[in-house]
This record gives sequence, C-alpha cells and structure tokens, in this order.
Amino acid sequence: MRPRTWVLLLAALFALMQLATVEGRDTPDSKNYVSYALSLTGADEREAAAATIDHYCAGRAAMAHRAQLVDVVRFHAPDPAPRVLEECREQEWRQVEARLAAGDTGGRTVPFMPERFMRIFEVRPGYPLVLAPFVALLGVTWGVWTAGVLITCAGGMLAYLVLRTLAAPVPLALTGMALYLVLPCGTTAMRPMTEGLMLALTLAALWGCALVLGGTRPRAGLALVGGALFALFTVKHSQTLFLGACLAAAGVAVAVRRRWRGTPAGRGPVALAAVGCAGVLGTVLVSRLLDYPSVSESVQDLLTDHFARPDRERPWEEFFQLQGNFWMEWARRQLWEPLFLAALAAGALGARRRPAFGVFLAAAACTGILNQAGHPDINIWGDRLITLAWLLPVLGVPLLLEPVLRRAVVPAQGAPVEPVG
Repeated sequence: MRPRTWVLLLAALFALMQLATVEGRDTPDSKNYVSYALSLTGADEREAAAATIDHYCAGRAAMAHRAQLVDVVRFHAPDPAPRVLEECREQEWRQVEARLAAGDTGGRTVPFMPERFMRIFEVRPGYPLVLAPFVALLGVTWGVWTAGVLITCAGGMLAYLVLRTLAAPVPLALTGMALYLVLPCGTTAMRPMTEGLMLALTLAALWGCALVLGGTRPRAGLALVGGALFALFTVKHSQTLFLGACLAAAGVAVAVRRRWRGTPAGRGPVALAAVGCAGVLGTVLVSRLLDYPSVSESVQDLLTDHFARPDRERPWEEFFQLQGNFWMEWARRQLWEPLFLAALAAGALGARRRPAFGVFLAAAACTGILNQAGHPDINIWGDRLITLAWLLPVLGVPLLLEPVLRRAVVPAQGAPVEPVG
C-alpha cells in the first residue's frame, strides 16, 4: 500500500478505538470551552448552559455507570447513572443561576466559576472556534468527539510529515505517528481541552523547523513556524511565549555550536531564532494591549483554588516553595514508575541523529516542562500539562531505530536522501 494509505488506515483505526469512550472524557475546564463554542454558534447564555451541563453531567453519569459495573462490592447494585446525572445537573445549575442572577453575564463563556477565573478562558478563542462547527452540525456529544478525533489524527499526521522531512524511512515515520496516537499525546489530545491543538501546532512548528534546516523550502518553513505561533496565541498565549522563547534559544544554540566548531552558522537557525523572538515579543505586546490576565493573576488562581479564597499577600514566595515541593514529589513518582524518563532518554538519543533539528525538538519538548512548572499542582488530571514533553520520544524513538531498520532491509536503489541537521 502507498504511504498515504497507511496513514489513513492508522487514523481510521484510532477513530474506531475511540468509539469505546464517546462520553466521560471531560475535565471541569471542558465546560468553559464547550459553552464558548456554543455561544459562537449563536446560542444564548441559557441555551449554552443547558447544552453544556447536559453534556458534562452525562459524562459524569457514564463514568459512574462504568465504575459501578466493575466495583467488586456494588456491581450488582442499581445503576447510579440516573442519580449522578440529576445531582450533577442540580449542582451545576445552582452555581450558574446564582451568578446569572448576580449579573455575571459578560463574555462568551457560561459563568460556571468566578469572573476572574472565567477571564482566563475568555482569552482562548482558538479551540472553541475549531469546536463550534462540529457542535453546530453534530450536537455537543458527537461534535466534541469528532473534533477530538480529527485534532488528534492531525497531530499524528504532522508527526509523520516531520519524520519524512527528516528523511526517515516510511515505516519509521508511521511508527512516529503510531507513537503519537498511543502515548499520552493521543489520550490527552482527545480530551475537550486546548492540549490537542497545542500539540498539533507545536508539531507544525517543528515541521517548519525541519523544512528550514533541510534547506529545501526555507521560506515555507519560516511561514509555517510563524503561522503556528500565531495560531497558538489564540489557543493559549502563555504557550506561545514558551515555544517562541525555546525556539529562539535553540536557534542561538545551534548557531553558536556551529561557529564554535568552525563551520558557518547558516541562515536557518538564525532565522528560526528571529521568528521565535518575534513570537515572544508579539505575545507580550498583544497580551498587554488586550489586557490579558497576567502571570501574577495566574499564580493567585493557583494558590487560591480558582479564587475561592482570598488573594495571597506573598504569592511568589509561596509559589516558589510549592515549586520545590512539587518537583521533589514529581521526581519521586517518576523514579517509582520511570517509563516517562526512559522514553525521554530514548527520544534524546534518537534526536542526536539529527543534531540541529534535535536541539529544536528538545526545545519544543521543554515547553511541556515549563507549562507544568507554571502549574505545580500534582493532581491536575494526570500529567496533561507536561504532555508536550512526550513529543521528544514520539519523534526521537523512530530516529533511534533508524540504524536497525537500515540494517534489516535491502537498501533501495538510487542515492540516499541526506538527513536534516
């Protein structure tokens, strides 16, 4: 079969597997994105609230039903789903009605939480814009599911394209796509959250880096990196800041290393560093111009349990103390189950086979570390904040396997393609 057929087959297989869990992927924050998307379709505040609450509570009820079926004590008890559904609806409507009665009716999102907290989601229109046509055509449940499948499969296809641009053989490029779908990248991207688009846009930026460093289509590569940063700003502007800074640092590092070794730095790394710096500067200027929530506001949100408690008088002191505690506990858990660390190590070894691109890949993976550092909460829905770091093994492990594959197959006729970096 042709490579594109294998790509579509992997995507179709992944979609079929996701039919096993259509409901129950939501996090509490998913309500904000779904209600935002519904408002973009023309629904008024109460219509958006009703559809969002029904979808969210149906997911909670489905999860309760599945949990009860395998409960060794209560598996023969009555189905808890109707009770959970009713209690969830009552609780959510009570909170929303109180805030609507208090006049909290501004913005695109339904006021599920205090206004200061909802402001964080008001400045993230990217994911709701993608979600809106799906919920308008298919309804909330199937619209959210379909959007999740397409976004996740798009990320897997971008992983394939990056590896092919790096001259990786087709089987290894398909391996990278499969790794993206089966590792936490795919699981997290399927949630109704921003992480799926963040992963896909980061891969788009890495594809642009590969095009620039390979020298084949540098202008298209730079345009792709710039476009990815611009789109990422609409999804989560802090991630644009992280990715732009990391790409700029990677470009400088590659240029300095080449000069240190007595070789020309080349235009590619310098141009990528310039685009990264432009992304950082643009993010800072536009976010201030639009009065986006500041870093201090984000820290207060973390330390006050989403503004449910009074603001901290010394937030930064407490924040850095929490940072130390968090990373000590995080390291302890990783050493207990070192799969993530082993995957990062394998990915780093593979990235060394494309030295220049490997620096940019490691830089993009570091944005996951930075994202987690900005939210040192050990209980945020299963490591979703650090998921971007999994891009290192997704792209690095196939490159690590390249010598094994080349020894195992008969070399194709014709001149081999020079690898990037």
